[in-house]
Amino acid sequence: MLERLIAYLDSIKERDPAPRTRWEVLLYPGVWALGYHRVAHWLFEADLFFLARLVNHFSRMVTGIDIHPGARIGRNFFIDHGFTVIGETAHIGDNVTIYQCVTLGGTNPTNGVGGKRHPTIEDDVIIGSGAQVIGPITVGRRARIGANAVVTDEVPEGATMIGLKARSTLMPAEEWMREFMPYGTPCDDPCEPSRDGVERLESELAALRAEIADLRAAQQAADPQQPTQRSGTAD
Repeated sequence: MLERLIAYLDSIKERDPAPRTRWEVLLYPGVWALGYHRVAHWLFEADLFFLARLVNHFSRMVTGIDIHPGARIGRNFFIDHGFTVIGETAHIGDNVTIYQCVTLGGTNPTNGVGGKRHPTIEDDVIIGSGAQVIGPITVGRRARIGANAVVTDEVPEGATMIGLKARSTLMPAEEWMREFMPYGTPCDDPCEPSRDGVERLESELAALRAEIADLRAAQQAADPQQPTQRSGTAD
């Protein structure tokens, strides 16, 4: 038991450079929320639903994290900062990292039968801040969900999802092979296709400004008596 706890705390230290010691990690709300969830899930599996909900509500009150007692969570699960909601039929694999304000939400069944309503998150997935993963979909192993992405479709293994509605973006192999990537997306990758267009427009604008400056200089050299053009209104 103690060895498993130490291994869990060490797994968090590997993903978060902030804590200096394991004692600091023990104060993390995500650690406490997971501990309360283990108790609540045990009660839920024993059909003690009211007691399970009671533990869940207390956990939400003291940690700001709402994990339904029915959710199934694997090893080394890390919620960084908190304010996360995880639904009843969510399945979470091993070594999953979730940042703040994430929702693993469910769909509203039209047939009145609950069933599987929430996502399945496979091993080694990273979900960035503010992301919403909705419905009984599967997020494949080693996938990354970018900040504020809204995911409602299946996510292939190793994909990086960005945007609203989320779409997959290709990632270099050296990035994909990294064991951990903070916030789910590489900071130096041009994740948004529009970024290339903006950079191209900025380059063209700079070239036009340089060309205008050259034309003004040539015009001034040809007719030194002509006043230099000034921007703005006349006095």
